[in-house]
Parts: sequence; structure tokens; C-alpha cells
Amino acid sequence: MHLVGNRPSEPIESIEQLVDYFLRGSKPRSEWRIGTEHEMIGVYAGGEEIGRAPPYGGDRGIAAIFDSFVESGCWEPVREGQDVIALVCAGAQMTFEPGGQLEHALRPLEHADELTTSMAKNVTQVAEPSSRLGLAWLSVGFRPFGKLEEVPWMPKRRYEIMRDYLPTRGALPLEMMKRTATVQVNLDFGDPDDAASKMRCAMGITSILTAIYANSPAVDGQLAGYQSYRSRIWLDTDPDRCGLLPFAFEDGDVLRAYTEWALDVPMFFLHRGDYRPASGITFRRFMRDGFAGERANMDDWALHLSTLFPETRLKQYMEIRGCDAGSFDMIAALGVLSRGLLYDDEARNQAIALTAGLAFSDRLDLLRAVPRSGLKTPVGRTGRTIGDLARDLLIIAAEGVARQEPTELPYLDPVRVIVEEGRTQADSLTDLWLATADDLPALIRGMAYPGLTG
Repeated sequence: MHLVGNRPSEPIESIEQLVDYFLRGSKPRSEWRIGTEHEMIGVYAGGEEIGRAPPYGGDRGIAAIFDSFVESGCWEPVREGQDVIALVCAGAQMTFEPGGQLEHALRPLEHADELTTSMAKNVTQVAEPSSRLGLAWLSVGFRPFGKLEEVPWMPKRRYEIMRDYLPTRGALPLEMMKRTATVQVNLDFGDPDDAASKMRCAMGITSILTAIYANSPAVDGQLAGYQSYRSRIWLDTDPDRCGLLPFAFEDGDVLRAYTEWALDVPMFFLHRGDYRPASGITFRRFMRDGFAGERANMDDWALHLSTLFPETRLKQYMEIRGCDAGSFDMIAALGVLSRGLLYDDEARNQAIALTAGLAFSDRLDLLRAVPRSGLKTPVGRTGRTIGDLARDLLIIAAEGVARQEPTELPYLDPVRVIVEEGRTQADSLTDLWLATADDLPALIRGMAYPGLTG
């Protein structure tokens, strides 16, 4: 029996155990919360290294940022060998993505005011060491400066295995790993029917959210003609584990359907004290035959689920994953928008109906088209655009928020400006780029989060 810490990990004897894993995360409505994770892209703000990505080590690297958090007293380091790879404090976590993108995962919160307070505190903590090291943190969905090979790798063993495996499945996975940044909302569900309804809603509106949150028009130091180049990257990362899931739009047990799908996705690795490559075997085969003398257990299942990247991901909660990182106002708005759409039954049904007439092939067409054309993307043969649907979706969300937490309605204002004016964060960034492209320090200051300008 495999031990995790001081406890035994439950061996897997049936598929029913895997389905039950999801059910163990279900909660009554009174306990539904909203978790938010957002990533920030760091660059040096001046000097000879201006615009370049920081490495992990050295006097001015990511490790120095983490050291300052540990010294503050609250944050406890998580190590892999000698390297600090994450920090935890009161249910929140700080970590980094493969290219040094700084990720802040907030503990699940009940109210948007708690989220903004937590983000403000995080900014204060990141600002001091970043200013001292000359680092700015950019409010964008894709690293706009430098080439892929110029971005240093961060020291996590799982990243080493992923960077060997993923290029066998797509042309752009290393771009995904090293240069993208997202904001993600994590939501609770009740029973299997509630999970199915939320999955259908979230999958159905993912292209609308991607268009609203588009914020990555620049690549390799120039404008690339995209609204969301980050979402373009995901189209060519790994078809086994990314994209839309057709069963989300079909009747049936979504928890079992997700389980069956996940069982047939190749595994990246096992973890037995260290990460070991799994040679691309599926989890189903691992359950049946074992691998390298090991038998499958429930911790293996949880780890495997964390390596799947559909537009809406299921763990013991549900993750909405289709949005570019953006301003703090837009980060806060996503949680409120999601509450309005998915935690209110009437709003959720209306949001599902908004795209119910689309065939799955139409949904795939939108997924492919929205990265470039954003809100202007035509929706099948309806004569409407994604922008038209975004306006309808906002009305539905606002009504859902009003029925739950009416004091949170002002948090939707930045989304309202975007859908009413038809101008995204990507459009604003394009304007900034054209106005300051010859003044790199000014461009970086304009792209950086307030208080994190280096």
C-alpha cells in the first residue's frame, strides 16, 4: 500500500471509486464558495535586462521573491529537494508556472469583498521585493516580450516530464507552459444533476468568456493580430486532454462520463516520493495492469485529474479555465459573474439556453475562431456575434447576482463596459502598444498591475 505522508492511500478496485471521488467533494448550497486563481507574468522593468523573464535563482529571481514571503512570517515553504516551489498561508497558495508566471490561489471565499481584500494584501506583499529586484508584473494573458527559448524553466520535476511528453502531442505546448497566464474560478457543486447542469453551462459559455476576457494580442515583441493568443495556444497543446467535452452537452451522468473520459487520457507521471514518467499509458491500463511494479491508488487519480486541461475541469470542485489574466477589477468580476450564472438555477438555465441551438461542431468552430476575432466572431448561422451573446449573458448574470448578493452588482461594471462598447482589454493593450512601442519602460508601466511596476 502506497503511503502519502503518514497515511495509506486507498487502492483502486473499481471505477465506482473514481466516480465517488467527485461525489465526496459535493456540498450543500449553503456551503458553496468561490475560489480564484490568477497568474502574473514577470519582467525586468529597467536596465540591460528590461523586458526579460526572471530566472528561478540568483539575486533577482523568483526564489528571492519567495524568500521574502517566508521571512514575513505567515507563509510556509513547500520544497522539492532544496528548491522552494510553493508557499502556503491560511488556505491560500503561491506558486509558479513553468516559465516563472507567479500564481496566487486564494482560499475559497464567500464574498467578493473578501477577494479584493486578499488580492490587495497580496499586492502589498509582492510589491516590496519586486521593487527591490526591479521586477514588474504584467496584466496580460501571454508574455509579450522575448522568444520562447529566452524564458527560463522553473525547477519542478513534473515540468521536466511534461516538457518531454507534450511536444509529441501538439506544436505549441511549451508556449502554453512557459508564456501563458490565466485567471480561473473554482466553483462548488451539489448532487450529480447539479454538477451536470453546471458543466453544461460552463462548457456552453466558454467561448463567450474567452472573448470578454481576451487580453493577449502581443507575441514576440509585436502585435500578432489576435484578441487572445493564449487561447490560440491551447488549440495546439494536446487534443487528448484539452478543449470541449461532447458529453457535457448530452443527457446522462456527467461524473461517470468524465471519469470514463479521464481513464483514457495518457498519464504524464506517477509520484512515489519523486515524479516518474508514465510512458503515456492510460489510467485505465494502469488500473488494470499496474505500471513499473506499482498499483493505482486514489492519490494517483487525484494527480492525474490535475493534468487534464479541458475548458471546464472537474475535480472535487469545478474549474472555469477559458479566460486570459487581466486587471484586478476583471479578476474580481469573474467570480461575481460566475456566481450569477452558475449558483442561480434560473440564470444557469437561461445561460444554457443561450447556446442550446448550436451543434457541437458549431461550438468547436467558435473555440477555434474566438482567439483571433473575439467579440466580433459570428455564431454559426444565427446572424449574431459572440458580442451579442456576451450582452445577453451579462444581463442573465446580473439578474442571477441580484437574486443572491445584490451588493456585488458593481463588481460587474468592468465587464459591462467591455460588452457594451465592444472593446476588450486586448483592444486597450493594442492602443497602449501603438502609443508607446518606442518607449519600452513606459509600455511596461502601462501593462503592469498597479503597485507592481518594478
